[in-house]
Amino acid sequence: MSTWAVPGYSESLELGSGASGRVVLAVHEPTGLPVAVKYLSESLRTRPGFVRGFRAEAELLGGLDSPYVAGFYEYVEATEGAAIVMELVDGVSLRTLLARQGPLSPESALAVLKGSLLGLADAHRAGVVHRDYKPANVLVTPDGVSKLVDFGIAVDAGLSAGVAGTPAYMAPEQWTGAPASPTGDVYAATATFFECLTGRKPYPGDNMAQLALQHAEEPVPVGEVPEAVRALVRRGLAKTAAERPSDAAAFVADLERAALAHYGEDWEERGRGRLAAAVAPLLFLLPSGRTASGATTDEARTVLGRSATPGRLHAWRPTWPGVAVATAAVLAALLLGQGVGQGAGAQSRQETQALATTSPTSPGGAGPLPSASASPTPSESTGSPSPSTSPSGSPGGEPGSSPPVTTDPATSPGASPSDSTPPASPSASTSASESPAVPTAVKDVTVSGFRQTGPGTATTTVTVTTDGTGPVSVTLAWFTGDTAGQAGAADGAPLSYRRDGATQYTLTVDHTFQGTGCYWTVQASTSPAAADGGASQQLLTRRCDIR
Repeated sequence: MSTWAVPGYSESLELGSGASGRVVLAVHEPTGLPVAVKYLSESLRTRPGFVRGFRAEAELLGGLDSPYVAGFYEYVEATEGAAIVMELVDGVSLRTLLARQGPLSPESALAVLKGSLLGLADAHRAGVVHRDYKPANVLVTPDGVSKLVDFGIAVDAGLSAGVAGTPAYMAPEQWTGAPASPTGDVYAATATFFECLTGRKPYPGDNMAQLALQHAEEPVPVGEVPEAVRALVRRGLAKTAAERPSDAAAFVADLERAALAHYGEDWEERGRGRLAAAVAPLLFLLPSGRTASGATTDEARTVLGRSATPGRLHAWRPTWPGVAVATAAVLAALLLGQGVGQGAGAQSRQETQALATTSPTSPGGAGPLPSASASPTPSESTGSPSPSTSPSGSPGGEPGSSPPVTTDPATSPGASPSDSTPPASPSASTSASESPAVPTAVKDVTVSGFRQTGPGTATTTVTVTTDGTGPVSVTLAWFTGDTAGQAGAADGAPLSYRRDGATQYTLTVDHTFQGTGCYWTVQASTSPAAADGGASQQLLTRRCDIR
């Protein structure tokens, strides 16, 4: 195991580990704030697709700030490793609570569902679909409040990102790889609610094909839950997305109406009180002895940036849709068994993210800090790791094991088509030594989407079009200054990317600025040179107000 650790943090013990990484308890040395640090595994950190997905987990939820989602402090990347520093949630996972406590009272189940749904609602408002809501990704604190964690396979709503999730909680359309939708999260949340009430999952299939058919075809088992919440369960587990609440916020509204009507105005207070009483004895079973281990550190590279909030560091006949879902499930299982979920497609892509050294700001103060919410993945998931899977264990100290099913790592967060180099034709060269003799000319260079992503960070997209498949180098240079229309002073060394095998290349590149100028500029040039010499864009940073 690597001894690399995030600089500025003293680690004490491991909270959980899995195929894609581990989570450790640490203390931020300048402030003494306890945090959870999630490391990408040693075996995956050398594979660009997995690193890109890990970084995307931070980027995707950069703007999400919710009291019902485990908080984010910092993303750190170095040659020796990558890590996400996040809030240490004192509490236990709903999975542990159910395993030791058994089914919950209706008020307690409603309280758990409401808290985590509020976190999900904040994600949905930000345009993010979680895709892996389940008991192991819900943490319950000592005061009975629930929080949602692990956005490792989350994607933007509407994105077609392949089959992904935990089979026991996946909506029928999720098995077919349909575009990600908040209604899929509503389905998974309802399946979790059902388990809270009954102590078992709604459909007990022994394999993926059987589970897929049950989710698509079998009646919703509402007879097993209290009558007062049957309408909630029936609607949330509806077979078609259109019959479910449109998103988590709509589902919360339904929940509150049902709870108030059947359990009285103080239902939530009673539910949280019972949860607190159940969580208290379990806290003593969690790891203790939080003393520093003296892990070694080195100079790290930090990307992204935001200001931290102080204090947060039966008999049936399948229909044709059912057969299609089952076929998709069998195919997913076969693909996973053959290693498709291990990033085979991602290996062919070039790393396009530019990293620049900065100094991370402590979680207790204000300053540049990266952005996202994350936590590890639990035990009931199956399948091979993908670029977007996260280590097992939770920020609250709940270890887990394997990641959720993913069968399309090429479309996981951070691995969008714009990050990929188009594949070469069978006769095209794939290395400089095999390049065709015919010279390649650069027809066009464009810089688009140049925008500020944090106090000191920006991202841009560069597209290069050529008339051949021979090699071409793309160089990006960054500048800061105080005068509009002038590049100003160079900000760090230029970065070059070599490409071949296609006639168009698109790179999405991040940069962390060291200069203090009000204007940021990015310039793109190529070798061989483009007829117009290249392209550039400039932006006025949000920290400056030029009137």
